[in-house]
Amino acid sequence: MVVIIAGLMFAANFWTDYMWFQSVGFTSVFLTELWTRVLLFAVAALVMAVIVGISIFFAYRARPGIRPMSLEQQGLDRYRQSIDPHRRLFFWIAVGALALLSGAAASGDWRAYLQFVNGVDFGVADPEFRMDIAFFTFVYPFLRILLGYLYAAVILAFIAAVIVHYLYGGVRLQNDTGQRATPAARVHLSVLLGLFVLLRAGSYWLDRYGLVFSERGYTFGASYTDVNAVKTALTILTVISVICALLFFANIYFKNTMVPVASLGLLVLSAVIVGVAYPEIVQRFQVNPNEQRLESDYIQRNIDSTRAAYDIEDAQAEPYDATTELSAEDLVQEAQGTTVRLADPSVVSQTFQQMQQVRGFYQFPDVLEVDRYPDADGNLIDTIVAVRELDGPPSDQNNWLNRHLIYTHGYGFVAAAGTQIDAEGRPVFTEYNIPPRGELSDVVGEYQERVYYGREGADYVIVQAEEEYDYPLDAEGETGDVPTPEDAVDPEVSPSPDDAQAPADAETTEEEAPAEGESAEEGAEEGAGGSQAYNRYDGSGGVQLDSFFERILYAIKYQEPNILLNSAITTDSRILYERDPLDRVEKVAPFLTVDSRPYPAVVDGKIVWIVDAYTTSDGYPYANRIDFTQAVTDTFTDGTLQQVSTLPGNEVNYIRNSVKATVDAYDGTVTLYAWDEEDPVLQTWMGAFPGIVEDKDEMSEELIDHLRYPDDLFKVQREIMREYHVTDPAAYYGGQDFWAVPNDPTGATDRPESPYRQTIQFPGDEEASFSLTTTYVPRGRENLAAFMAVDSDPRSEDYGQLKLLELPRSTVIFGPGQVQNAFDADANVREVLLPLEQSNAEVTRGNLLTLPFAGGLLYVEPLYVQAGGGGAASFPLLQQVMVGFGEEVAIGSNLPDALSNLFDGAAAPPAEEGEEEAPEEEAPESEAGSGGGDQDVTDALNEAVEAWEEAQENQQESDERLREALEALEEALGEDQGGN
Repeated sequence: MVVIIAGLMFAANFWTDYMWFQSVGFTSVFLTELWTRVLLFAVAALVMAVIVGISIFFAYRARPGIRPMSLEQQGLDRYRQSIDPHRRLFFWIAVGALALLSGAAASGDWRAYLQFVNGVDFGVADPEFRMDIAFFTFVYPFLRILLGYLYAAVILAFIAAVIVHYLYGGVRLQNDTGQRATPAARVHLSVLLGLFVLLRAGSYWLDRYGLVFSERGYTFGASYTDVNAVKTALTILTVISVICALLFFANIYFKNTMVPVASLGLLVLSAVIVGVAYPEIVQRFQVNPNEQRLESDYIQRNIDSTRAAYDIEDAQAEPYDATTELSAEDLVQEAQGTTVRLADPSVVSQTFQQMQQVRGFYQFPDVLEVDRYPDADGNLIDTIVAVRELDGPPSDQNNWLNRHLIYTHGYGFVAAAGTQIDAEGRPVFTEYNIPPRGELSDVVGEYQERVYYGREGADYVIVQAEEEYDYPLDAEGETGDVPTPEDAVDPEVSPSPDDAQAPADAETTEEEAPAEGESAEEGAEEGAGGSQAYNRYDGSGGVQLDSFFERILYAIKYQEPNILLNSAITTDSRILYERDPLDRVEKVAPFLTVDSRPYPAVVDGKIVWIVDAYTTSDGYPYANRIDFTQAVTDTFTDGTLQQVSTLPGNEVNYIRNSVKATVDAYDGTVTLYAWDEEDPVLQTWMGAFPGIVEDKDEMSEELIDHLRYPDDLFKVQREIMREYHVTDPAAYYGGQDFWAVPNDPTGATDRPESPYRQTIQFPGDEEASFSLTTTYVPRGRENLAAFMAVDSDPRSEDYGQLKLLELPRSTVIFGPGQVQNAFDADANVREVLLPLEQSNAEVTRGNLLTLPFAGGLLYVEPLYVQAGGGGAASFPLLQQVMVGFGEEVAIGSNLPDALSNLFDGAAAPPAEEGEEEAPEEEAPESEAGSGGGDQDVTDALNEAVEAWEEAQENQQESDERLREALEALEEALGEDQGGN
């Protein structure tokens, strides 16, 4: 029964996998991998069976006809009598088991084999052997695997021969005559040992090329000792091994025990003296005392190879003085052109959840994405985007039918301007509500809003069965006031509920024409508590359940009998699974490593997930290896990602963003585009899987507009750049200029600060560009060492260009942690934050952005306030903006206000559209002036604190009192400053 059940499970998973690949149009990937595995399995199993089988056969044939009488042989006679009647059965069981194990292990190396037979030259030679990099990346790994299997086969053949010889008297542990092995046994075992030593000779020769991956020296790759001692030693050992192998083979004629013993002794002695002692002497007595001088050339090789392998060799680095003082004229000119993305994708997710969730079973990710969309004037702006995914049915209705047949999909694309905040501190939505509407819809036109493929929801759903829940018809009334670009035009006037709602004629009714994807009979249905729309899927995604047999397969696969029992499932029904866009891309392209941050975009009338994918290798000579998962772990990655970093085989030393992939959110179509068509690793895989990757020219113009530089690649490059911005071997050896990525300055985690997407104008550039940015601090210090950005605009000629601003080493420029400390310690900032922190309100610090500004670096950190005790109904609102320039910090109700306060009111730049105008009153001073206004300030402050505390007990009543108290505080501060 166990075998039958296991066989059924295997068959069900195998056949459903094939149907899945067939449904997405990547059958060739499934078949290529399958036949490659079968080929390797068959060859490895056959080789193992032949070598071990022949060895056992000869050992049995060479058994002595007459065995000496001894206690040992008398004991073995009982075993021989038991085994002989079933000798052939034991033979085939032993050989078959070893063949199956060997074949199963070999089938797992299908990637190495495909790279070996399809390898494409890099056009670059390694600095030691002057061989193309392709040899080390594609050929060398497979040769090591091949040698490993041959080693295993010969060793197992030797062990099997010894067992058989011993069992039948060819090898004796006890013998009065001194001959512990018959001549036939000595010949047999000598041949096997000769084959083993011959393989060892091949291994020694191959190890010479493996020196480019040595970790002996100061840096990764062949060191001085490797090149001048180990390489020579391996050549000598290769020759000695060949001689020893010939001596073993010569024993076929000598049939003397002394010959193999002498050969083994020579081999072991040579390995110890030549292979271990000699290199150790060179390293200890020649290299260590003169390491910097002798290793200089090899450090340079490591630097050059590492920068090339991680594609940072063309990074532009320039010194940057980081000016900290500005004239009023400079301030006006710079501030007027400064636009900063204040909406933090990791904070406003809660606002999206509260204002756009609509129903409790919809879900937004914890960290939203930043893309670019045109505004009403056609100008591209940073935009916070997400799709409204279906997390699952309500908890009290979470049964199989609801989870897999009714609640099947999410609904709608939601977007908010990254640089605009309304008068209440909420993000300004450009696409919102159900059905979606807003400024973005006017630009991109109509599109399919349903999301059947995403990152949330059940592992599988079945459509064209039961009627699927689509969306609530009264959704517009559920979202409350929705701030839109029109609301942000005049920040002095708060948007009224009527203005924030969509026009009445936009509300969906039963009389409307059915939405896209609905038939004429579908649409709105009245329920007991209101109306809701239903939908029947009409896409081509998933596998059609054409027959009862296929339903049986999926019932076995998911161990779910309801798939068979539900009468609504017909031959027209389709089962949708592998719905996560990352899983889909990894499955159709198993040779790619996907970026951890897929993001949705509206492209060509549909919502698609854009997935960046990488070709990686750990076989680039001299290039330093890093743990990929550990390198991409930062503030926004969850704990599960860190656990993966401890697994073996996760190291890489070559990476390219060679493929851009899209996954249709409605029908799951996966499309792969060759982004880096010159990448030899991608060309190799395209040779192995022809036709699955489309040319770059096949991308639509609208898709190209939404491409961006990938997060994980940038994190890997910034990790490498910490040390490899140093290109001089002597400076690298000293390590004084090595950098570190600062930890999250807000103190939320002890992980590295995440890179940030923002539109910045890099010094020397004529226009601002959409960029991905990060900062560095000196190793062991907190002051700023460098600022790095990469052009993320796919339309730009500088796309992918890394740019570094290196700050003076002799001048202390505040780093992110120091600026955060300055915010917390500044009296003016504390005076503004004190009422909030002493109340039950939750204060959240947003992303601490760094951007070039007027020859220096400007820090901007939005401050969000969330009502305490509000429970699930509360969400963060942007209330203040903190800024820092040099060692000066300030706070304001918006960015222009904060900049004005930072520079002592030297210039008050006009507010950006969508931001509040700076209040007429000046920022509160750190010290209260003299006069009767002091008591008024104190009383008003105390009143504000008490109001905040009472707000938790009676939210509605105390809101009005809080506003009155804060107004009194503002008036008192104004009177106090006027008296001064």
